Amino acid sequence: MTRGLTLFVLCALWGGPAGAQTAAVTVTQSGGASSESLVSVGTQVRALMEPAKDFRLNAEVAWGDRSRGDLNTDAFGTAYPYAGKTQVMEAWAEYVLPRGRGLRAIKVGRYRTPFGISAASDHAYLGFLRPPLIRYGTYWALSNGYFEHGIDVVVGVPRAALEVSVGRSSDVGDALRADGIDTVARAEGVLGSLVVGASYINTSPYLRRSFVKGRARFGGVDARWMRGGVQMRGEWLAGRPFDGTTTTGGYVDAIVHTPRMGPVTGLVRLERLDYDTDPRFALHSYRYGAGLRVRVWQRLAASVGLIHQGGQVTQRRATALDLGLTLTLRKNITGGP
Repeated sequence: MTRGLTLFVLCALWGGPAGAQTAAVTVTQSGGASSESLVSVGTQVRALMEPAKDFRLNAEVAWGDRSRGDLNTDAFGTAYPYAGKTQVMEAWAEYVLPRGRGLRAIKVGRYRTPFGISAASDHAYLGFLRPPLIRYGTYWALSNGYFEHGIDVVVGVPRAALEVSVGRSSDVGDALRADGIDTVARAEGVLGSLVVGASYINTSPYLRRSFVKGRARFGGVDARWMRGGVQMRGEWLAGRPFDGTTTTGGYVDAIVHTPRMGPVTGLVRLERLDYDTDPRFALHSYRYGAGLRVRVWQRLAASVGLIHQGGQVTQRRATALDLGLTLTLRKNITGGP
C-alpha cells in the first residue's frame, strides 16, 4: 500500500493532466565537515507542480553519505539521513479548497509527520546544521526522519486551523518506528505576528527491544513570532517513547536577518531534554548553539555552527564546530495545453 501511494504520486507528478501547468525543480548540493571527525555530502532534488488550479503535486528525492567519524552524533541531521543510498523523502498530491468553506486541504501520499514545527524548510535551510535535541531520532522523543504514508486533512478558518493525519510510519534515518497506524492532530492559530500551535501524536516506538512495550504518545506546543527581520520560535513536548518512561524537552531559537546585516544571518538556540527511566539509562541534557549563515553568492551559502552540550552528553564531545556549504539551483517551468 505504501509503495503504491508513492508510485502513484510520482507518476502523476511526471505525467500530470493536460492543460496549463506550472512547475519548479530545485536541486540542492551540500557538503560539510565537523570537529567530530565527520565529513558529509548530500544531494536533494525536489519538484513541485501545479497541473491545475488549487491542485499540487510534490516529489522529493535525496541521497546523502558521511564518513564514520563519531557515530553517535546529530551533525548535519536537519532534513535527511546520510545512509549512502537514494531515498524518496516526500511524494504527495494535495488539493487546496477555496477559503471560507471549512475544509481547507486534503493531502494523500508520503509526507513528513505534521507534529509541531515539522517542515523541511523549518529546519534545513535557515543555517542550523543540527536538529533540535527533541527532533533527533535516537534521543527518545521525535525525529526529523519521521514520515507518514497516509491522508492529511486540514479544516478551519483564515486565522485558525485543525490538521489531522492518519497513516503508517515510513521513516528514514536511524529511528525507524515499528509498523502500525499513526494518528497526528495539530491545531494552529494566528494573532498578528504570532503563530501558536498544539500537537498530539499516537504512534509506534522506534526501539525494537524486549523491554519496549506500549505506544509512543507525545503532546506539544509551539510558537513562532517574526518582526523586523527577527524570528523567534520554539517547541516544548512531553510524553512517553514507550511504557514506563517519559521524555520532556524543548528549544527556543532566534534567527536574525536585518537589512544592515547584508548577506549574513545570525542564529542562536537554547535546548533542554530529559529522558526519565531506570537511573542507569536516564538522560538529562542541555545544549547551547550559535551560528552564522552567509550568502556567498546568489545560489551558494556557507554555514558555521558552534554547539556546547552539558549535563549528560549524548555524543563524544561536549563542544563541536560544524561547517557547511549549500549550492541551490532552481528552474521554473510554465507549460500549456
